[in-house]
Order: sequence, then structure tokens, then C-alpha cells
Amino acid sequence: MMPVTGSFQGGQAMDKQSVIFVAGHQGLVGSALLRCLQAQGYQNILTRSREELDLTRQEPVEAFFRQERPDYVFLAAARVGGIAANQAFPAEFIRDNLLIQTQVLDAAYRFGVRKLLFLGSSCIYPRLAPQPLREEYLLTGALEKSNQAYAIAKIAGVEMCQAYRRQYGCNFIVAMPTNLYGPGDNFDWESSHVVPALLGKFHEAKSSGARSVMVWGSGRPRREFLHVDDLAEACLFLMEHYDEEDIINVGTGQEVTIAELAVIIGKTVGFEGEIVYDPTLPDGTPRKLLDTSRLHLRGWKSRIPLEQGIAATYNWYLQNLARKEPGQGGRPEG
Repeated sequence: MMPVTGSFQGGQAMDKQSVIFVAGHQGLVGSALLRCLQAQGYQNILTRSREELDLTRQEPVEAFFRQERPDYVFLAAARVGGIAANQAFPAEFIRDNLLIQTQVLDAAYRFGVRKLLFLGSSCIYPRLAPQPLREEYLLTGALEKSNQAYAIAKIAGVEMCQAYRRQYGCNFIVAMPTNLYGPGDNFDWESSHVVPALLGKFHEAKSSGARSVMVWGSGRPRREFLHVDDLAEACLFLMEHYDEEDIINVGTGQEVTIAELAVIIGKTVGFEGEIVYDPTLPDGTPRKLLDTSRLHLRGWKSRIPLEQGIAATYNWYLQNLARKEPGQGGRPEG
């Protein structure tokens, strides 16, 4: 089949009637993108559940793009998870993410998508890269072993976006978000990231009257946390104002230790017991703070403070308290 050519260069602004596909709309990031686009008055938003469209398979993805012809794509679909899930299911993490990226990016090229935003992850930077992490540090050192399979898949997605730009002129851009949290997150201890995992742990400890909560690792690693609604606004901003091949970081520019985060979450939940740490369990990367100066110079900054965002996320958790069974290989974002 010959590619369908389209207007890939120049970054045309989205109008309210543009056909927009949010891939992964049921996940943490995709659901935030959906809320953001709807709040801004976009009316032609395409969504498909995993049951309706398996993004890892070429034929249904091709049929979807051929029929719907989206103008813009936010590629937020991915298999994601915390340290435990990444270590337990590396095959699923590398396989599913490579397949999703390959099918969606190639179909976007062949069926004339005007612009596509691909979401990377700050975990793809080298484990011991200088801090804060600048975009040019990518591929300059060894990766963190605990999530290497996922990171390699995401690096392949970045390279694929850039290769399609260079060879075919596709307007594919890459946003590199820091650690995320917010409403719609996965609170299963076995597969979630640190903020929802700790919120769930502290809540259950408070509810059961437990005297202590155990936190993975030493508590010393430093992390940056971005509310997912801030990320959604940044993605919309980039879709309208950014057309470069280079990846661009999205974060707050602020960091806390895991121990400081645990204290904030304990106070938010109202847990008054002891916080203990298990240094026999992995810490992950010692420090991970993004340099967001390139995005800030373009006029976008995050707006939700960490304490406020965690309180709002906890309120969402209380309203949606039914816990899911531990997932197999992390939760697909889609």
C-alpha cells in the first residue's frame, strides 16, 4: 500500500473541529488528556478501549486509521508500572510498548496524520547522568537496570519518531514527562508507581489501625512529581506550539526525597504511626530531576503544588476505593 500524503510540516494549530485520537484514554495520562481537550471545547475526539482496538496488532490499527483519518494523535497508550512490575514482567513491558508504538506511528504516517505527540518517560535517561537531566543526555550512559526493558522500548519510540520525521517529513514530536500521579492512577501495590502505592498503603494502615508503614528502599532517592492534569495541559501546549525533532522535558523543576514524600502522604491520609524503610529492597535511580528550561522558555510551567495535588489524588482514591487485583506485568495505559 502506498502512503497517504498529508500536511506534516509546519505545525498547523488545532481548531475545535479537528479530529483528535487519544490513544490510551482509559489510562492515567490519556484520561487527563481527554478531560483537558473536552474542557477546551474540542468536539471530535476519538477514543477506543483495549477491547475495541488492540493497538499491538497491525490490521485493526490500520483499519481504524483508514476509516477515521484522525488529524492529530496523542499517543498515551503504553504498558506502565513501578519497580516491582518492571522487574517481574520485562518481556511484557518491552514487547507491548514496541508493538503499540510501531503500529500507531506507522499508521499515522501512512494515513496522513497532521501531527502526533509521543510520550516518552524520564526513566529512559542514563542512571547516573548529571542532574538535572537535560534532553541531550539521552543515550550517553547505562540505564537503570530495574526498568531497562521498558526504557529501551521507549527509546525505540523516540528514535522511530525522529526517523519518520527525517525520512518522511512527519510532524511527530516527543514529550518527556517526569514521574506522574493523579486521578485515575493505578493503586495496586504490586504494579503501581510510588505515589499511588504509598497512598494505598497509608490509607489501609490508617483504616486497619496499623502502627507502622513499610516503604521500599532507603528513602534517600530524590524524585520529581508532576500532576497528570499539568502534563495534559503541557501536551496540548506542545501540540499547538512545538514542532521540533528534539525531545522536550515536562516537569516541575522541584524534587523531594522518597522519605519526604512519605511524610507528605502520611499527613494527607492522617496516618499517625511510624514510617519504616526496608533498604534490602531496590531504590532505583538515586536522583531523577528534569531540566525543564526549554519548555519554560516557551511559556509553559506547571501550576499544581505537590501537597495540593496529592490531597486531590487522595480524594479521588476515596471516591473510587475498590482495589483491583495485582496486575500481570503492569497496567496497560489504554
